Amino acid sequence: MISRKKPSKIHVRELMTDSPSTSHPLSAASSDLIAKGQHYYVPNYKPRAMILDHGKGARLWDLDGHEYIDFGAGIAVNSLGHQDPDLLAALDTQSRKLWHTSNIFYTEPPIRLAELLIESCHCVKKVFFCNSGAEANEAAIKLARKYAAGKGRPPEHREIITFAGSFHGRTLATVTATAQPKYHEGFEPLPPGFVYCPTFNDEAAIEALVSERTCAIMVEPVQGEGGVMPAKPGFLAFLKQLCERHDALLIVDEVQAGMGRTGTLYAHEQDEVSPDVVTLAKALGCGIPIGAMLVGEKAADILQFGSHGTTFGGNPLMAAVALAAVTKIRTPALLADVVRKGDMLRAALAKINDTLGLFADIRGRGLMVGAELVANYHGKANDISEAARKAGVLVLVAGPNVLRFLPPLTITDEELMEGLKRLEGALAQVKTN
Repeated sequence: MISRKKPSKIHVRELMTDSPSTSHPLSAASSDLIAKGQHYYVPNYKPRAMILDHGKGARLWDLDGHEYIDFGAGIAVNSLGHQDPDLLAALDTQSRKLWHTSNIFYTEPPIRLAELLIESCHCVKKVFFCNSGAEANEAAIKLARKYAAGKGRPPEHREIITFAGSFHGRTLATVTATAQPKYHEGFEPLPPGFVYCPTFNDEAAIEALVSERTCAIMVEPVQGEGGVMPAKPGFLAFLKQLCERHDALLIVDEVQAGMGRTGTLYAHEQDEVSPDVVTLAKALGCGIPIGAMLVGEKAADILQFGSHGTTFGGNPLMAAVALAAVTKIRTPALLADVVRKGDMLRAALAKINDTLGLFADIRGRGLMVGAELVANYHGKANDISEAARKAGVLVLVAGPNVLRFLPPLTITDEELMEGLKRLEGALAQVKTN
């Protein structure tokens, strides 16, 4: 029998010192699991001192029975909430048929999913399935450079431009594409060929950078990790014009903003622009890991046999659930409700702010909302998020100064208002302290 070192009790004490404390005493079972997690995991995360156990709709319960309103949806993933019956049915049905075969063979679910995605996005012709947003963006980077190579351009003329505040993934290429130096530190040397526009929503700044060396511009229609910053009206269309002028590809990263999050199935629809590439993940599977790269006509046939691949991408189990998710999310009634509830959320936050004065700006689209803290509370977003957790509502951050709201698209009005009530109590306590 293999002997394994058991985490000592010191790990529990360390966790309770180093991590934010919970407002409820942890049970022995929760404390033991947290200690084991801290002992066995690579320490690149700092999870909250709780063990989430189950969920229903927009509510979650931890192992000790405490209830939370979910305003994060697993970082814009669980867009149909927890235990959605249609997703459960799709998972159960496919799990009893076929889980995986590899892409050496056809199976029906990914074909049906590809058909639905293309049918619902007029500007794309082909689909590549993968496992995550980073992999979808990695595929888009390779596609753009392969496109330029096919035009006879030398390697130094295969640059990809991204924007300050962007976030495109954690692989070495996508973290380099992410124009935030804090994500680069310690991982040098970084892959060459990425150029950063110093300001988002700045036509003059991006136009000055685009040249014959440019093979693509990669942009989020709403920057998520960068503080929930929407592209201003006309900006994506301007980028498309620049790309056409220089025979470059416009890559729209909809990993976080796509799949109904902003009130349309694809966020770029609101900008009336036709990207050459659209990348998806997160809510595409509503909790099942799947990503996709959608490719327009200009580059639809660039990645030929053997040029790119994936073992698990588009396997029938993942695709079957994603097919059910997209089918449900794209319904006009649900999308209209996202817009209505997004307006409701921003109005409620503004009302809270009238009393407490903690937010300098409240912005976003649909149910993708950011509340930027006033200068006196800069650097306090994580502390406020923890205070909210203690009050029974799970709120994300986008950097040290922005609270980020990404509730399930199916959150009820009652759940939304209850979560906001709990949040207001937490914010009032923070201000008092």
